[in-house]
Amino acid sequence: MSLDAPPRSAVRTDSPRRLDRAWSFRVVATVIALAMLASGVLSPLYDVYQQHWHFSTFTLTLVFAVYCGGVLASLLLLGRLSDELGRRPVLIAALCGLLASTLLFIAAQSVAWLLVARLLQGASTGAALAAAAAALIDFHPAGDDEHAGFVNGLVSGIGMACGVLMSSLLVELAPAPRVLPFAVLLVLLAALLAAVCALPESVERTARPHLRPARPHVPREARSAFVLASLGVLASWSVLGVLLALGPKLVAELLGGGSHLAGGTVMFTTVAAATVASVAVRHVEVRRATIGGSLVLALGMGLMAASLSSGSLALLLAAGVVAGAGFGIAFLGALRALTRVVPEHHRAETMAAFYLVAYGSNALPTLGAGVALAHFALLPTFRAFALAVGFVALAAAWAAWRAPAPPPPAVRPAR
Repeated sequence: MSLDAPPRSAVRTDSPRRLDRAWSFRVVATVIALAMLASGVLSPLYDVYQQHWHFSTFTLTLVFAVYCGGVLASLLLLGRLSDELGRRPVLIAALCGLLASTLLFIAAQSVAWLLVARLLQGASTGAALAAAAAALIDFHPAGDDEHAGFVNGLVSGIGMACGVLMSSLLVELAPAPRVLPFAVLLVLLAALLAAVCALPESVERTARPHLRPARPHVPREARSAFVLASLGVLASWSVLGVLLALGPKLVAELLGGGSHLAGGTVMFTTVAAATVASVAVRHVEVRRATIGGSLVLALGMGLMAASLSSGSLALLLAAGVVAGAGFGIAFLGALRALTRVVPEHHRAETMAAFYLVAYGSNALPTLGAGVALAHFALLPTFRAFALAVGFVALAAAWAAWRAPAPPPPAVRPAR
C-alpha cells in the first residue's frame, strides 16, 4: 500500500531489546492483517446500529464511506511520512489511532460518534498500511520485494475475512454486540502495539522532514494500462464496498429474518475466495489473469442477481465465492499490468491516482445504493447493482483482450 517504495536502508538490530529481521517481518505483516481485521469488524454491526438508533440506510452507507475517505486522505497526505520520520514511530502512532477509534466505537452514543470513529479508523489504517508495506520490504529476510508484496496482499485478505467472521460470531452468539467485538479488537491492538515498540528502525530519520502530499497524475505512457486497471478496480472494489456495508441487511431480507452469522458468512466467503484466488493465480500471465478474472467476476454477479430472484441463500453463497474469486484475480491482474508500465520516477503519483479510483469505487457506489434505497426496495436495487457491475467487468475483459500484450517485468539489479 506504500505510494512509493524507497531504497532499503540498513536494519539496525544490534540492540538486545529489538526484534531480529525475521520477527520484525512477522510483526509488520500482523500490523497489516490487524488493520484490515479492524475494518471488517464493523460490517456485521451496521444493521445493529441502524436498528438501535433508527437512522436511514443512506446514513449507514455514509458511515461506511467516511472510512474510505479517511484511508485515502491518509495515503495521499501521509503516505511518505515513514520515509521521513522512520517506520516505527509512524506504526506506533497509527496503532494508537486505531486504539482510540476502537474506544470511540465502544463508547458510541449516536451516529455522530460512529462517523468520527470511522474517520479516525480510516486515517489510522491508511498510515499503518503505507508504513507497514514499506517496512515489509525493509525487513524481508531474503530481500525479496515481490514476495513482500505478495505477503501484503495475502495478510490483508486474511485479516478482513477474519474480522468479518469474528464479529459475526460475537454479534450472533455473545452478549453486548456493540461492545464485545471492539473489546476483543482492543486487546489485540494493545498486544500488537507492544510488539511494534520492539521493532528496530530501518530508516534514517531526516533532520528536517520535507513532507509532500502525493499528487495524483498518470504519465502518458501508462494511461492505457491505467484505464484498464481502473475498469478492473471499479468493478471489483464496488462489489466489496456494497457487500461489506449492505451484505448482512441483504441476507436478512433474503431469509425473511435477521441472521448476523449468515450475513457474515456470505461476506467471509467472498473475501476469502478473493484471497485464495489471488494466491492461486499470482504466477499467471498478466493479460490472461485480467481477462479471466473479469469474466469470472461477471459470472459471479450474474449468479448473485439470480440468487436474489430465487431467494436461495446457498446460491447467494456460491455467487459470493465466484464473484470473490473473480475480484481477486481481476484486481491482481490489472494492478500487475499497471505497475509494469509505470516509470519508476512516476510511481508515487500514478499509484496516488490508482488509490483515488480504488477508494472512490469502494465508497461512491455504496453511497449511490444508499440513495437508491430511499426510493426502491433492497432486493431490486441490489439486483440492478449486480447486473451493472457485471457489465463493467465484461467491459474490463474486452478492454484487456483488445489491449496490446504488456511488457515483461523489469529485472531489478541485485542488492
